[in-house]
Amino acid sequence: MIKVILSGCCGHMGKVITNLVAEQVDMTIVAGVDLRKEELSYPVYSEFSDVQETADVIIDFSHPNCLDGLLAYSVNKGVPAVVCTTGLSCCQIDAIREAAKTVPMFFSGNMSLGINLLAALVKKAAQVLGDKADIEIIEAHHNLKLDAPSGTANMLLDAAIEGLDKEMIPEYDRHSRRQQRPKNEIGMHSIRGGTIVGEHEVIFAGKDEIVTLSHSARSKEVFAVGAVKAAAFMVGKEPRLYDMTDLVSE
Repeated sequence: MIKVILSGCCGHMGKVITNLVAEQVDMTIVAGVDLRKEELSYPVYSEFSDVQETADVIIDFSHPNCLDGLLAYSVNKGVPAVVCTTGLSCCQIDAIREAAKTVPMFFSGNMSLGINLLAALVKKAAQVLGDKADIEIIEAHHNLKLDAPSGTANMLLDAAIEGLDKEMIPEYDRHSRRQQRPKNEIGMHSIRGGTIVGEHEVIFAGKDEIVTLSHSARSKEVFAVGAVKAAAFMVGKEPRLYDMTDLVSE
């Protein structure tokens, strides 16, 4: 039985994970960590340092502010972690990479298998179209999402740049300047409203033709499924940084 500590257990995604794990025959949540302590089917602690239970893996759908405590616990206890929290700074991502030298760490801008397929297609499209098309990335989420652009949009940006194999500049705000769009620019656009789960679209606009790649999430369970699969995948792994590419190629 795989024993899980769930960080962010009282949030919306935490509750989706809780319900999904309850359906698994080979996995159970032994403890949760969340500043908002609610009565759940397992003990809930405010900080990782208070956790009494032993576990095989951590699933994290919390807040960037909680990362330091999670990484300290993971390294000190030798417990692998699946970090699904978005809105992390470059310094925090570097901290995950550093922790991965000691304990297995899984990190992805999006836990959906479909999104990771989209990223691969974006890279390929950028390789094929190259300088022939202008690239625009549009993402839409619910009105409670704090970070913008989304971690997934940034992941798609990285995929496009990797495909082009040259330096590109993301543009987040054009309203304050009046000039022609430069060729080394990738437009980034964020929409926040209602209960939109997650919409991502990458537009390759060329001369007389437009290629559009998109993904639409209809339920947050698509992210939960990926996180639970990643948690099972990480048990027993060697210390290094893993991502969805490792999971889908296993």
